[in-house]
Amino acid sequence: MSKYGAYVKFTAKPGQRDTLSDILLEAAAAARTVKECEVYIINLSDAEPDAVWVTEVWSSAEAHKASLDNPDTKASIARAMPLIAGVESIPVVPVGGKGL
Repeated sequence: MSKYGAYVKFTAKPGQRDTLSDILLEAAAAARTVKECEVYIINLSDAEPDAVWVTEVWSSAEAHKASLDNPDTKASIARAMPLIAGVESIPVVPVGGKGL
Protein backbone atom coordinates (compact mmCIF):
# COMPACT_ATOMS: atom_id res chain seq x y z
CA MET A 1 0.00 0.00 0.00
CA SER A 2 1.42 3.39 -1.01
CA LYS A 3 1.46 6.45 1.18
CA TYR A 4 -0.80 9.31 0.21
CA GLY A 5 0.25 12.93 0.17
CA ALA A 6 -1.12 16.23 -0.99
CA TYR A 7 -0.24 19.87 -1.32
CA VAL A 8 -3.46 21.77 -0.72
CA LYS A 9 -3.78 25.47 -1.41
CA PHE A 10 -6.60 27.21 0.41
CA THR A 11 -7.38 30.70 -0.83
CA ALA A 12 -9.03 32.59 1.98
CA LYS A 13 -11.54 35.33 1.46
CA PRO A 14 -9.83 38.74 1.81
CA GLY A 15 -8.77 39.38 5.39
CA GLN A 16 -9.57 35.83 6.55
CA ARG A 17 -6.19 34.10 6.04
CA ASP A 18 -5.10 34.28 9.69
CA THR A 19 -8.41 32.93 10.99
CA LEU A 20 -8.32 30.12 8.43
CA SER A 21 -4.71 29.39 9.33
CA ASP A 22 -5.65 29.17 13.02
CA ILE A 23 -8.37 26.61 12.25
CA LEU A 24 -5.91 24.56 10.18
CA LEU A 25 -3.33 24.76 12.99
CA GLU A 26 -5.96 23.34 15.36
CA ALA A 27 -6.48 20.49 12.89
CA ALA A 28 -2.72 19.93 12.78
CA ALA A 29 -2.59 19.75 16.57
CA ALA A 30 -5.43 17.21 16.59
CA ALA A 31 -3.64 15.16 13.90
CA ARG A 32 -0.73 14.55 16.28
CA THR A 33 -2.76 11.76 17.88
CA VAL A 34 -3.69 10.14 14.56
CA LYS A 35 -0.99 7.58 13.78
CA GLU A 36 -2.01 7.34 10.11
CA CYS A 37 -1.28 11.06 9.68
CA GLU A 38 2.48 11.29 9.26
CA VAL A 39 2.84 14.95 8.23
CA TYR A 40 0.41 17.87 8.45
CA ILE A 41 2.12 21.23 8.05
CA ILE A 42 0.48 24.62 7.65
CA ASN A 43 2.35 27.09 5.43
CA LEU A 44 1.75 30.75 4.61
CA SER A 45 2.80 32.40 1.37
CA ASP A 46 4.65 35.73 1.33
CA ALA A 47 3.69 36.15 -2.34
CA GLU A 48 -0.02 35.41 -1.93
CA PRO A 49 -1.55 37.24 1.05
CA ASP A 50 -4.73 35.12 1.03
CA ALA A 51 -3.07 31.70 0.52
CA VAL A 52 -2.62 28.97 3.11
CA TRP A 53 -0.84 25.80 1.97
CA VAL A 54 -1.18 22.46 3.74
CA THR A 55 1.44 19.78 3.22
CA GLU A 56 0.13 16.38 4.31
CA VAL A 57 1.26 12.76 4.25
CA TRP A 58 -0.91 9.82 5.30
CA SER A 59 -0.19 6.12 5.60
CA SER A 60 -2.67 5.55 2.74
CA ALA A 61 -5.34 7.28 0.68
CA GLU A 62 -7.92 5.27 2.62
CA ALA A 63 -6.63 6.66 5.93
CA HIS A 64 -6.89 10.18 4.59
CA LYS A 65 -10.43 9.58 3.34
CA ALA A 66 -11.44 8.03 6.68
CA SER A 67 -10.10 11.07 8.54
CA LEU A 68 -12.64 13.25 6.76
CA ASP A 69 -15.45 11.30 8.48
CA ASN A 70 -14.14 12.15 11.95
CA PRO A 71 -16.64 14.37 13.80
CA ASP A 72 -13.91 16.81 14.90
CA THR A 73 -12.66 17.07 11.33
CA LYS A 74 -16.17 17.71 10.07
CA ALA A 75 -16.58 20.46 12.68
CA SER A 76 -13.31 22.10 11.62
CA ILE A 77 -14.36 21.95 7.97
CA ALA A 78 -17.70 23.56 8.84
CA ARG A 79 -15.91 26.42 10.65
CA ALA A 80 -13.44 26.91 7.80
CA MET A 81 -15.82 26.79 4.82
CA PRO A 82 -17.22 30.33 5.20
CA LEU A 83 -13.64 31.69 5.14
CA ILE A 84 -12.55 29.90 1.95
CA ALA A 85 -12.74 31.41 -1.53
CA GLY A 86 -11.13 28.43 -3.25
CA VAL A 87 -9.25 25.16 -2.83
CA GLU A 88 -6.70 23.49 -5.08
CA SER A 89 -5.31 20.05 -4.23
CA ILE A 90 -2.33 18.33 -5.78
CA PRO A 91 -2.23 14.65 -4.76
CA VAL A 92 1.23 13.07 -4.61
CA VAL A 93 2.77 9.72 -3.71
CA PRO A 94 5.49 10.28 -1.07
CA VAL A 95 8.45 7.96 -1.59
CA GLY A 96 10.85 9.06 1.15
CA GLY A 97 13.03 11.78 2.56
CA LYS A 98 13.68 13.47 5.86
CA GLY A 99 10.62 13.27 8.06
CA LEU A 100 9.23 10.11 6.52
